[in-house]
Amino acid sequence: MGIFAFFRGSSEPEAFAHPSEPQLAQSPVPPTSESLARPSAAAGTLFSGLDDPDLMAYMRAGAETASGAYISASKALQNMALLRCVTLISESIGMLPLNLLERGDEKAHATDHPLYKVLKRRPNSWQTPYEFKSLLQGHVLQHGNAYARIIRSRGEVTALIPMHPTRTAPKQNDDWSLTYTYTRENGTTLDLSGADVLHLRDLSDDGIVGLSRVKLAKEALGIAQQAERAAARLFKNGVMAGGSLASPNSLSDQAYKRLQDSLEGKSGADQAHKWMILEEGLKAEKWAASASDSQHLENRNHQIEEVARAFGVPRPLLMMDDTSWGSGIEQLAIFFVQYALQHWFTVWEEAAARSLLTSAEANTYYVKFNERALLRGTLKDQAEYFAKALGSGGHAPWMAQNEVRDLQDMPRSSDPGVDTVRPPNTSSTRTTNEPAKPA
Repeated sequence: MGIFAFFRGSSEPEAFAHPSEPQLAQSPVPPTSESLARPSAAAGTLFSGLDDPDLMAYMRAGAETASGAYISASKALQNMALLRCVTLISESIGMLPLNLLERGDEKAHATDHPLYKVLKRRPNSWQTPYEFKSLLQGHVLQHGNAYARIIRSRGEVTALIPMHPTRTAPKQNDDWSLTYTYTRENGTTLDLSGADVLHLRDLSDDGIVGLSRVKLAKEALGIAQQAERAAARLFKNGVMAGGSLASPNSLSDQAYKRLQDSLEGKSGADQAHKWMILEEGLKAEKWAASASDSQHLENRNHQIEEVARAFGVPRPLLMMDDTSWGSGIEQLAIFFVQYALQHWFTVWEEAAARSLLTSAEANTYYVKFNERALLRGTLKDQAEYFAKALGSGGHAPWMAQNEVRDLQDMPRSSDPGVDTVRPPNTSSTRTTNEPAKPA
């Protein structure tokens, strides 16, 4: 039995049967333990081709979840809660600037360093910094690992080439160094040293390969997938009528026709809350939602919470709790940055320092995300903060006027004294624009 016949199964049309295998009538053979253990494709499990990386995982494990659903990194994105988590974190990482700064009191941007241009302007010839960071962050969220080949010229980083995690395999050598084997689309392999690969790892049990959150949460995702399929089958095959009309006796054809015409005339939003006339002893019975329907909705909501736990995203950001919006939105943003993004800030910054800077450069430069864009409050809150930062109300100032203007993306001022931190304003007298009163 060929591999193509294995995937086609019994539903294969006769036109696609192999000509060298004549169709012979055979007596039924009882199933063996080997045939029962063989993985069978679940309904709706499709692959893009024989080179699909999910195909190999399916051949090895079959329907991995206890619910019978097959879960892989690409199939898991069909879950709306997981899609929201991945896009929310990936887009946040992508839009935040990743800066190369100089160590010291000034913390100046290292604009003259070649790596600064790679991180801020052009990581490679076809991607923007947003696209590059979003892609790698999406890879590490789905697969637990993200890889980028480091292109150097005369010892300086000139480009970062993303490599798909399913085509990249890290291995630790006897001298504790790492080697990465990348498989191209044509099947050839490329061996890269650890110094030539930017590797982002999620939670790991060996320090070499990160664990996929999708695989760790596959049971919860499997239940969510089966619950969504059950809801789809309900809409396709279930009875969606709102109620019934019961009659003690059978209706004649004429009475049935009149009743049907009457029901059609009362349908639609324009006929809402209008009364009907029931004849022949008819009684109307409204169908209410059953307990199983309510339990089905609770189950789906619970699976959304399970996905949110796996990725550390607050429920309101998954559009689950309307009551948390409003006055608490600022605290919600702080919670998201601290508990969902701060971990990834550290992963990116330390991986970049390890792989993109030499030991001598690491003593002079460091890589840092600027998360201020996500922590900006309302205009009123910003005004109060900057007023205190400039020394208003007797507070000890810690910012200059031009520093405030830089944070607000405003042009720098050339007025004298705007680049120095002024002493606090402790004057008790008030200055007004009112003219002096006449004597």
